[in-house]
Amino acid sequence: MHHETRLYQAMQKLNQPAPFFQELDALLHEEVGYVLFTLLAVDGAEVVRIYSSDTEHYPVSGRKPMTDTPWGRHVIGEKKSFLGKDMDSLKWAFFDHELIASLGGGTQINVPVVFDGACIGTINLTHREGVYDETHLARAEAFAPWLVPYFLQAARQA
Repeated sequence: MHHETRLYQAMQKLNQPAPFFQELDALLHEEVGYVLFTLLAVDGAEVVRIYSSDTEHYPVSGRKPMTDTPWGRHVIGEKKSFLGKDMDSLKWAFFDHELIASLGGGTQINVPVVFDGACIGTINLTHREGVYDETHLARAEAFAPWLVPYFLQAARQA
């Protein structure tokens, strides 16, 4: 079954967004791979986590001021994907790079989800150092449009 069909079937289920996020999680794990997957909704000057594959270390509803950082200006402000291929790039981008490393992370993909000219959220995937390249980034970017209704829903509930 194609991933579009799987996502659309998940979208039709009751009690959203859980069924959709679970299917998206499975598909991203299959198509891109990760040790950590989160979704961050943009809420003013902050981002709020609306999904996490590791709620112990990265709980849902966790907030952080990421919009006015070099990473935030690149991904949220300029609406450009970020591909961090090693720990040096993660140190540049994330204040919590030590936690990321302790969980086995060393490479990062961040995809802006853009609607009506604004970044409304991001897809965030972390893997072991050296795993991600431009092919993985392109696969992850293909999922961004599917998240528009969920980030809009998160903005209404904020």
